Amino acid sequence: MTRVDLNADMGESFGPWTMGDDLALLDIVTSANIACGFHAGDPDVMARTMAAAQARGVGIGAHPGFADLQGFGRQRMKLAAESLANLIRYQVGAALAMAGTVGGAVRHVKLHGAMANMAAEDKAMALTCYRAALSVAPDAIIMVLAGTAQQAAVAELGCRAACEIFADRAYNDDATLVDRSLPGAVIHDAARAAQRMVEMVQAGAIITESGKRIPTRIDTICLHGDTAEAVEIARATRGALEAAGIAVAQFDGVKL
Repeated sequence: MTRVDLNADMGESFGPWTMGDDLALLDIVTSANIACGFHAGDPDVMARTMAAAQARGVGIGAHPGFADLQGFGRQRMKLAAESLANLIRYQVGAALAMAGTVGGAVRHVKLHGAMANMAAEDKAMALTCYRAALSVAPDAIIMVLAGTAQQAAVAELGCRAACEIFADRAYNDDATLVDRSLPGAVIHDAARAAQRMVEMVQAGAIITESGKRIPTRIDTICLHGDTAEAVEIARATRGALEAAGIAVAQFDGVKL
């Protein structure tokens, strides 16, 4: 039986301002990428979200991004390698500490937003980010965008990794995500998102907007938590996968 993990970005609320329905998503997904306070979130939100994930047996992940609250981490920034590494270490370290206080542990690390997109295009940047994360969390599984420079970076490092595809994002022919500023970049139809995930998992390939198939390892599917349709897409995707005989369970992490 084919098996795949479902992950969602969450813990993105800030003070009295709420982003997404994390508790509903935590009842559907098997892994949670929890914001570390730089692109979104705050210490209280991080603690609550990690405690809720731990109570449900959902894998806890650190989700570091650029220091960009106003832009939600989606504005590209150019940092010196040392500063980028320290930015990652700071956030992963905070996640490790907070997870420990709720009886959990950080199982994986996944880059957020513009940082992730840039690392998907630039292997050197990906290596900087992942080496920094592993320097403070050496046993963490690195979640990477399948078929990109991120995957090449973890293969070089020899660390445990999990390859990710996106339920609600369109793909370019080089396996990168279509820029959010372009029409059709974000998929809002739950039925369409669910069906394309079944097709990709069964094919073992990313299917791009042009119809191109890029063979790839698929360990996990991302379901963004910040769209209005997030819970609907998550529920539809899990239902469609299970109806197709695809088991939903946490990834183990493998050396590529």
